[in-house]
Amino acid sequence: MTAGDLRLVTVSLLGAVEHPALDGSPYRIDRDGRPYVPAGDGGIVLGLELGDSVFALDADHAAPGACLVHADPAARHALAAYACVGNEVRVRTGAAAGARGVVLGKRGEEGRVIAGFAAADLARIRPGDEVSVRARGQGWRPPGLPPEVAVMNLDPGLLSALPIDLPSAGTGAGAGTETGAQAVAVTVRVIVPSRLAGNGIGRPAAAWDLDLQLPPPGPDGAGDVLLGDLVAVSDLDVRHNMGYRRGWVTVGIAVHGASPLPGHGPGITPLLTGPAAALRANADTAGHVGLTAAALRLQ
Repeated sequence: MTAGDLRLVTVSLLGAVEHPALDGSPYRIDRDGRPYVPAGDGGIVLGLELGDSVFALDADHAAPGACLVHADPAARHALAAYACVGNEVRVRTGAAAGARGVVLGKRGEEGRVIAGFAAADLARIRPGDEVSVRARGQGWRPPGLPPEVAVMNLDPGLLSALPIDLPSAGTGAGAGTETGAQAVAVTVRVIVPSRLAGNGIGRPAAAWDLDLQLPPPGPDGAGDVLLGDLVAVSDLDVRHNMGYRRGWVTVGIAVHGASPLPGHGPGITPLLTGPAAALRANADTAGHVGLTAAALRLQ
């Protein structure tokens, strides 16, 4: 039996919609030493959608949808590790029972899963509502993926909706990538250096996101990143715990907005990582289209 013959395991997970939490003080301290109230960090964020700028709100780590957690720490870590971008979510209790959502990404801070919903459904969801996640994809390798490249946090059914081009099946395994002929080609919004990597370095990429210390876009919008965009980080290896590796590339999806906190910023959930010869990221700042609500049927 070959790797392509193996059937994917699907795991049904239970989560609860998070309520935002503070540690006693309402303030955090920004990179310039000023106190601020971290509105938007966790819980349910209304009025923010895929396609909005990661700098759209004056908020802290705001994600487009609802953050999911679990009261048991071990179950919470499993929820974060098993859930993959594109997995189906169903609300099981409350006024929005039956509503369909989709995993958009994950965050750190003991494990959070970000779930997107149609705006009308999200408005009916309340903290504490139970949800189920149909988790699949972790450990999956699509046919044609070069052996040097790792894929993670990605539902197999979502691959065709993203600007990721794999070598044809049968040419990737065992084939050399010196010329790039068998490389994975990914179109991204921007390629940034690993020196901009912040919170998330040293953490497991299967259950964490990586904050990028990106500057705000210019007056003409140059340098902007949108929620759902694919972003590449050079010289970064996230096969296990995320860390610097010269000559590698990591591609992730933008899942939450900016933060005033030092060492933090817009966050990406890693999807692909590998040596640059096997994983080619091509920046298209004007025409890039990443993950959209339409592709996820959330409109």
